[in-house]
Amino acid sequence: MREDSRVYSLPRWPAMRWLVNPGHGATHDIQVALIGGLFGTLPVFFGGVINTIVVSGAIAAREQTLPFVAWFVFEIVIGAVRLIVLSVSRRAALAHRQTPTDVYLLLQLFWSSGVGYGAFISLASGDWVSATLACLSGSAMVGGIGFRNFGAPRLAGAMILTSLGPFLPGAALSGEPLLYLVFLQVPLYLAAMIAAAYSLNKMLIATMQAERVNDHRAKHDALTGLSNRVGLAAAVDANLNNAPTQGGDLAVLFLDLDNFKAINDTYGHAAGDRLLKSVAERLRQSLRATDVAARIGGDEFVVLARSLTSEQAAELSHRLTNSISAPYDLGDGVHATIGVSVGIALVKEHGADAEALLAVADEALYEAKAQRQVKLLHTLIKEDQSRRIAPAARGMRPSTQ
Repeated sequence: MREDSRVYSLPRWPAMRWLVNPGHGATHDIQVALIGGLFGTLPVFFGGVINTIVVSGAIAAREQTLPFVAWFVFEIVIGAVRLIVLSVSRRAALAHRQTPTDVYLLLQLFWSSGVGYGAFISLASGDWVSATLACLSGSAMVGGIGFRNFGAPRLAGAMILTSLGPFLPGAALSGEPLLYLVFLQVPLYLAAMIAAAYSLNKMLIATMQAERVNDHRAKHDALTGLSNRVGLAAAVDANLNNAPTQGGDLAVLFLDLDNFKAINDTYGHAAGDRLLKSVAERLRQSLRATDVAARIGGDEFVVLARSLTSEQAAELSHRLTNSISAPYDLGDGVHATIGVSVGIALVKEHGADAEALLAVADEALYEAKAQRQVKLLHTLIKEDQSRRIAPAARGMRPSTQ
């Protein structure tokens, strides 16, 4: 529904908010996308504006009376103002600024009211050429209104009502009894078009909701709810495109759990899954709302954090290590403790694309694991030496003089 990267603002006036409320449990992002649809379909927009100007001009030239001339002038003015507001809105939406959505919607209602006014005065005039042309034009506009605005069915209904509703008093003033049939036709046509708008709106929202669910599943790990590889790559690309120029750097932290396989093998996969979920929850609690955490393998996690210096990235690494290394209660009387190795990469130092950053962070991770293994080996050697020295010391006797 959105064109390019344009983001149109939701209306702020209560009446306009009610008119464009799609219902059906539409989330905020879906509502924003539907609002964008009201600014789209430009061929339909220009076709409607040109048609009403041409028709009102032709009838005004035929009738040459004040009501018809006023209608023609109104169509020119409203068309020009709508075009200006649309142009301003598109530029503001592209720059992600507030758009004059309320004014834009109000102008749409004015325009549809102009269509109804033209049909009313044409019918009331008794000139069947003018009446036929105006009513044909008004009926044709209803199709465009429904197609262009079914993302907001209440708005579509209001525009259809203001376009066709004046047919009824116009037919009553025409003095032609046969035209009283419009009292039956217009309500049925109005109900059918509004019902179609609501039906299309419901189908559209259901489709958009399904797309978002599928997109979420494609980008998130089913077990932990964190981002997966696809979601992480998208987050890295998005952050690289909007990387801050001041106040730090974009940091990638590659985390690998130590001793996870032993716990998984000893206590079973269910316990291992509970451990991974607990690790994911600790990551969420330790990170900012702007940070991204991802699980990209069995026990491999990645954290993406913006606006960090190298020192702050190291501090975050220590904080995550301490949090993840705390003991876990896995239920059924199972308690476990794991370690974690962390590798860090920064955009300014290690590259400006996702693959390069992850490669550097991965290399740093394995270097950290190697250092941990060396330290562990040194510790085991010292302990072994201590065990050997202790018995020898106990076997020695002090010398006597």
